[in-house]
Amino acid sequence: MLNQGVYLLNMEGTMKNQSSKEKELVGIIVGGGPAPGINGVISAAVIEANNHGKEVVGIVGGFKSLLDGEKNIIPLTIKDVSRIHDTGGSILRTSRDTSEHAKANFSTLMSILKNTGIKYLVTIGGDGTLHMANWIQKESRGMINVVHAPKTIDNDIDLPGGFSTFGYQTARHVGVSIVNNIIKDSRTTGRWYFVTVMGRHAGHLALGMGSASGATISLIPEEFSRGRLSFKRVADILTCSIIKRLSMGRDCGVAILAEGISERIDLEELSEYENVERNEKGDIKLSEVQLGRTLRNFVNETLQQMEIKVNITAKNIGYELRAADPIPFDMEYTRNLGYGAIRYLLRGGSGSMIIWYEGNIKAIPFTEMIDNNTGKMKVRNVDIRTETYEVARKYMIRLEKEDLVGERLKNMAKVANMSPDDFRERFSYIVAECLTC
Repeated sequence: MLNQGVYLLNMEGTMKNQSSKEKELVGIIVGGGPAPGINGVISAAVIEANNHGKEVVGIVGGFKSLLDGEKNIIPLTIKDVSRIHDTGGSILRTSRDTSEHAKANFSTLMSILKNTGIKYLVTIGGDGTLHMANWIQKESRGMINVVHAPKTIDNDIDLPGGFSTFGYQTARHVGVSIVNNIIKDSRTTGRWYFVTVMGRHAGHLALGMGSASGATISLIPEEFSRGRLSFKRVADILTCSIIKRLSMGRDCGVAILAEGISERIDLEELSEYENVERNEKGDIKLSEVQLGRTLRNFVNETLQQMEIKVNITAKNIGYELRAADPIPFDMEYTRNLGYGAIRYLLRGGSGSMIIWYEGNIKAIPFTEMIDNNTGKMKVRNVDIRTETYEVARKYMIRLEKEDLVGERLKNMAKVANMSPDDFRERFSYIVAECLTC
């Protein structure tokens, strides 16, 4: 069990355990949402640091804890972490915070780090955590060496060679298992499911789950042109998938929806159907936007006008994936990252992200990972021009150009209780605006 004791700080803020400061403490902190494999990074980092005679402390509660002035710092030893690499969640917990709070209280965070005696800092997280890591590295002026281990189940960090972020493979694996069960239920009950999957900026997880499970259709934000996305268009794509399936004699199906679609949809239009909430950072709380439910209601209304009866159920999949026990891929992956992070720091390195690529562990400077225009981490979107996407797209049941002519058009129009010309006029814009057609 992890020793939950907390180092005590005296009135001056100096750690009473002076020997720790002399040994140049290694600190570990986790930020952002949970992802399978966090404990693997922590475990490997502690073991490698201890093997080199370094003492390690974990900062409980992420950056928010430090920004709030809380000194929740616990000692970590090999005994504490030797068997946590195969467990989900984070023994150090994690958190998010607003940029305003971070700016106002950054000096408090830096004061705690310095007074604690942390010389080396391992940060584990995504975009926001990388931003904090870079900020700490700059402001410490050489007093604290910082290295970052990238994690996100969204798989949207622009790693070399398209290599996945840790946590993604486990999240997809668990997600596919859930979707497979939903597909069986769909066939058994003769209903449709609209399943919303996490992925704020990119549709990697939704596409990966949909493709691997053989879902009827997957919709991701990347397939739509930049700018505001019409809610009606998304709904019509789903409507046509249902009609096409019915024309094939199938009354059931599963649609996978990337939550990032919500962020692209015109908020004024979306607010007509759904209350829009925001998180601590001011971003839309996509997990709270009931995208599937709202689309279900819209699609149902369209189908009712056509006198088509379809049972549609909306479901969200997200929190079930984030703290899952990692699969072997992510266990190995995170051990490499934890080891590489400590090796990099003890060799004098700082200001870089640790990656695992082509069988080797490498460090990439923060400056290469940050977009100069936005100041944020570069986002890796799904490239819909690749053959990987082409294959996924080919196995979806959705309206295609070929469906708007001949017998296919007649069959679909018959299901919709419309004339072929009326059906084509009503839905042809979906295909005409498709980026992949």
